[in-house]
Amino acid sequence: MSLLVVGLSHRSAPVSVLERAALSTDAQVKLAQDTVAAEPATEAAVLATCNRIELYADVDKFHAGVAELSTLLAQHSGVGLDELTPYLYVHYEDRAVHHLFSVACGLDSMVVGEGQILAQLKDSLARAQELHSAGRLMNDLFQQGLRVGKRAHSETGIDRAGQSLVTFGLEQLAAGGEVRDWVRGRKALVIGAGSMSSLAAATLARAGVAEIVVANRTFDRAERLAQILNDADDTYVVARAVPMDAVPDELTRADLAVSCTGATGLVLTADAVAAAVEGRTGEPAAEIDVPATPKQPPAVSGPGGGLGADENCPLDLTAEQSGFSVMGEAAVAGMAAAELEQHAAWVDNGTVDIREAGRRTPESPEAEAELIGALAAAAARVGRIPERRRPEPVAGFARPAPALFLLDLAMPRDIDAAAHRLAGVRLVDIETLAEASADAPMAADVDQVRRIVSDEVAAFGAAQRAAHITPTVVALRTMAADVVAGEIARLDGRLPDLDERQRGEIRQAVHRVVDKLLHAPTVRVKQLAAEPGGAGYADALRTLFDLDPETVAAVSRAVDSTDKKDRPA
Repeated sequence: MSLLVVGLSHRSAPVSVLERAALSTDAQVKLAQDTVAAEPATEAAVLATCNRIELYADVDKFHAGVAELSTLLAQHSGVGLDELTPYLYVHYEDRAVHHLFSVACGLDSMVVGEGQILAQLKDSLARAQELHSAGRLMNDLFQQGLRVGKRAHSETGIDRAGQSLVTFGLEQLAAGGEVRDWVRGRKALVIGAGSMSSLAAATLARAGVAEIVVANRTFDRAERLAQILNDADDTYVVARAVPMDAVPDELTRADLAVSCTGATGLVLTADAVAAAVEGRTGEPAAEIDVPATPKQPPAVSGPGGGLGADENCPLDLTAEQSGFSVMGEAAVAGMAAAELEQHAAWVDNGTVDIREAGRRTPESPEAEAELIGALAAAAARVGRIPERRRPEPVAGFARPAPALFLLDLAMPRDIDAAAHRLAGVRLVDIETLAEASADAPMAADVDQVRRIVSDEVAAFGAAQRAAHITPTVVALRTMAADVVAGEIARLDGRLPDLDERQRGEIRQAVHRVVDKLLHAPTVRVKQLAAEPGGAGYADALRTLFDLDPETVAAVSRAVDSTDKKDRPA
């Protein structure tokens, strides 16, 4: 298994970069196709949500894989590689599995514990299966991730630790008040009819809004969502559908609007929002000159207290983006082997001879093995890149009471960020939610979910390592069966007077001897192969019994073919 993930999320990149790097559905399809067409990768899956873009691949080389996946992400996102690289994180093998399982459980979400990510994971896997870019590893990884996520939600109280992005956004609009009390009796406009917009409409209906107007570019979808809301037994909302060109008039009548479309441009400009406010209040929506908030110093967890400030750090990291740890994964992503070994030694306060490490070539097997170990050690030590905290409010400044509330859940944004400066408007968007989520309390159940993730990662790794040796064991038993068949045939020629009963006894005896000789070694080698570092047992078995590599490969292809045939769509 050589699982690699390269990506960026709200934890590693500002919203402005995430917004520019956002991938349309077509771009996700092309990215997966181009990844499996590239030399280092044999499988690929793309996970793209409103706050993360991740490319998973099965690669045969670490360095080439990181370089290729980073380049492909830059090409398809439209953000230059030099600009994108400081925000990328890299996970490899067990760390990559741990990352996906954490994502599936909602531990890595902007709102911890939210369950929407499971549907997004399912969609990502389904798309990869349709494109035939998902093989055994991607299927096993994502299907197990879905099971781990469901287990976390059923066995723990992680749901209490957070809520959907919609609910969290409404809480921010309510500014600390009870959402149900705040929305009761209001009129809402929902722009879009996709999964997030549908969730927003359903949440508003259950909370007690009086009216919901659904606008969508495809009017039939807007009508369908409005009909579902009207037919619901547990709500009393009045819902109706309108075409997109009716949005300006409806915005004038609405108390709040939620927008989440797949548009690549703005759906609501600042001028449109200002016109809606003026239509509601009869007064022009003036811009507010918001005083600047003093910038906080970058949060750095590395020795020396500043980015690249420690003279003992063997790397020049002064050009890295401020606000990131010099010991974080973004800082080590894409480094050459010798550099990474030096950096890992410094991070771990180890005693590795830097001069000796510098003489190793990145292409050597020793350097490759040490590189992987160094990356895993550094990543395990430093944890996550520090979160950006919400700035403190400026003393003596208060905004006028809002006449229009806006919630923008789209990436890239649907609503012009300039609307933040309009008097009478309260806008909450992904950037606002990212700042607010940094201060969200963590539930005690999170620790239990983390233990579940750790256990599941260990079990997944053991299963993958055991599966890796299965074709070799099958090839060994096939060779033994061929030897038995040859010897029985030779015996038939030398002892033609034996009756069928005698031949059967001899055949069974020989088979029993071979089975007993092979039983203990094959069982034991599977156990050893399932342990960390057990990948070499398959090679040892092939060498000891002089097995034909093509025979082993043929068995592996046959197993993969059976798995694909039996796997549910």
